[in-house]
Parts: sequence; C-alpha cells; structure tokens
Amino acid sequence: MKQFEYTITDTLGIHARPGGDLVKTAKPFASKITLACNGKTADAKRLIAVMSLGVKQGHVLSVTVEGDDEDAAAEALEKFLKENL
Repeated sequence: MKQFEYTITDTLGIHARPGGDLVKTAKPFASKITLACNGKTADAKRLIAVMSLGVKQGHVLSVTVEGDDEDAAAEALEKFLKENL
C-alpha cells in the first residue's frame, strides 16, 4: 500500500476539468485508488465521487493506492496533482 498527501494549490480546487483528468489518470491502473479529504472518501476512478469530496484550495488530499501496480499508480497521480492542482 502506498500513501501520500497533497495540498491543493489551484484557486478553484478540484473542479470539473481537472477532476475528469484525475479520473482519466487513475482509470488505467488495476490498483484501488482512494482519495480522502474533509472526512470523506472517494474512488478516484469515479468522477461523481471525486467531485462530491468538495476539495478546495488549501485542503489536504490524502491518496491511498493498493494493488499490483501501486508504485506506478502512486507516481502518476502524484505527478498529475503537482502539475495540475
């Protein structure tokens, strides 16, 4: 299991476009990818679930990756977050 945290710097937080791109980044991986913020959790492969977290600028997003390709998945998601959010 891999875990990391990322503080959202985007002024709009996770909104539709980066949320959709986040889901597209997560979907190819076989690992289970879970996002947590503000006491809520969501499957990173489901856009509605990601959007329901209501992540805003300054919030800390906790990412948990479990599975056969967890190293590659965690690396890809961390890179995506740093470049886009």
